[in-house]
Amino acid sequence: MTTLMNDINSSQTKIKLHRRTAYTTALLGSIPLEIGQKLRRLVYPFLFRKFGREVNIEPNVQFIYSQSIEIGTSSAICSDSLVNCWHGGEFILKDFSKIDKGAHIQTIGATIIVGKRVYIGPYVCMAGPGKISIGDDCMIASHTGIFANNHAFADPNLPINQQGVSAEGIVIEEDCWIGSGVKILDGVTIGKGSVIGAGAVITKDVPPYSIAVGVPAKVISKRDANRPKQEAIVQTVS
Repeated sequence: MTTLMNDINSSQTKIKLHRRTAYTTALLGSIPLEIGQKLRRLVYPFLFRKFGREVNIEPNVQFIYSQSIEIGTSSAICSDSLVNCWHGGEFILKDFSKIDKGAHIQTIGATIIVGKRVYIGPYVCMAGPGKISIGDDCMIASHTGIFANNHAFADPNLPINQQGVSAEGIVIEEDCWIGSGVKILDGVTIGKGSVIGAGAVITKDVPPYSIAVGVPAKVISKRDANRPKQEAIVQTVS
């Protein structure tokens, strides 16, 4: 009985803390211009698990469960983005990385890690409940979707939303360039140094230093220093 009461009290304390930090980030997040940036840099280190130096959080960025969020030095999150660490998940944005306008990130109980010097373009969506790991020096263009879950649907007599999900996770290794509108599905690893063409749907692993395009995506070439320049291929991954 004592253990149960302790669990209830702990849960209530976490909820109260979340509410206080949510109200504070909502208030400070609405303040524009340089004064808003200065206030956020002053107060947010006390509300986040980690908040580095010279971080730029633009107005109207929404944080849910900021105590589970780490933001590295000289990183930035642009306006109208959402970072939601519900169900015990965590989000880690490492040093010198930028999340552009309107990104939508939901951990759903998992961990999402974005490495150093990463650029995430406007309106990118990332969601668990599988772990998502993005390596250093990646570039991810606008409207990309990274979804670390998959719905079961084998039983036609049962609604799909009652058949459960799988969550194997997604890994994007370092130095990858993901084109605009790419969709990356659960259980996939994109190898180091790969380039994914705009609009591709990644349903299986991509070996390192590959160029992959299409729906579903197929590897059409390899990045090889001894090959001629590949201008025609690069044009497909804007």
